Amino acid sequence: MDKIDNQLLIMGDVIEKLKDFPDKSVDLIVTDPPYNLNKDYGKSQDKLGFDEYLEFSRNWISECGRVLKDDGSIYIFMGMRYISYIYEMLERDFAFHFNGWITWYYTQGTGKTRGFSPRHDDILYFTKSAKQYTFNLDDIRVPQKFYRSVNNMRGANPGNVWEFSHMHYCNVNRQRHPTQKPEGLYERMVLASSNQGDTVLDPFLGSGTLLRVCQQLNRQGIGIDNNPEYIEMARNRLMEPFTGFDSMDERMGRVPNDLNDPEVRINYLYNHIEWFLRHHRNAIPQFFEEVKEKYLVKMIETGQISIFDDYGVKI
Repeated sequence: MDKIDNQLLIMGDVIEKLKDFPDKSVDLIVTDPPYNLNKDYGKSQDKLGFDEYLEFSRNWISECGRVLKDDGSIYIFMGMRYISYIYEMLERDFAFHFNGWITWYYTQGTGKTRGFSPRHDDILYFTKSAKQYTFNLDDIRVPQKFYRSVNNMRGANPGNVWEFSHMHYCNVNRQRHPTQKPEGLYERMVLASSNQGDTVLDPFLGSGTLLRVCQQLNRQGIGIDNNPEYIEMARNRLMEPFTGFDSMDERMGRVPNDLNDPEVRINYLYNHIEWFLRHHRNAIPQFFEEVKEKYLVKMIETGQISIFDDYGVKI
């Protein structure tokens, strides 16, 4: 057991370690368990018999239900072969309440020559209560395409189809883990379903994405893994300098059209950075390139170019 910046790393068997947790001690669970696809996780091969895998899943989900607070939520990544069984366990066996089926769409994935190449993963979103649960919509909105006085310029609901790039091997944050997920995915779930100071659990920590996100969002993260190499990998990620999450919904950087009123425009541009790019500072230069393309002439005419200086952007 190790703790860095309020993030707790626990090495060991997930079910045995979960038994040490008090009842109703966790606000949110976000996890990417093995899909039973024969992936090599170093410590295990992810190759159980069909019934054996379902029993393993039932055992860890049961413990998660016990440790989750009554107003808590759970997000589970799951492959297509078992997702219907996991859904049934959550709803019928453990009385969770279905709140969403999220599709993570990516443009590149596994190639196939006999059959269709997969281009998405699925995330089941359930809550412990049907009515009492955290959902912070304002924290996960995406920018509008156009400025309209009738629009909520704080942004729109992102919907249940999320487009984030895979963690390609050229990504500077790519770890030596076979199923590493983008930080932007976890950022959205953590922001939506927890508050600052809450406890967030990942029973299958892997490369440590959940703890890295919790570290930056001021949540108390807990991660469990039975592979000491992955625990060390997560520990190292927590000690790296932060310049922005390694992935982002591309809509977060889009600049609305029709920001023609000078006062509305300058107020919106400052707000946009605070609302949508707070944890994506590395995306600010590209954002301002689009601002310049759409509004630079008008901003020069109205004396609003100081915003570029504020963020160190050259005109």
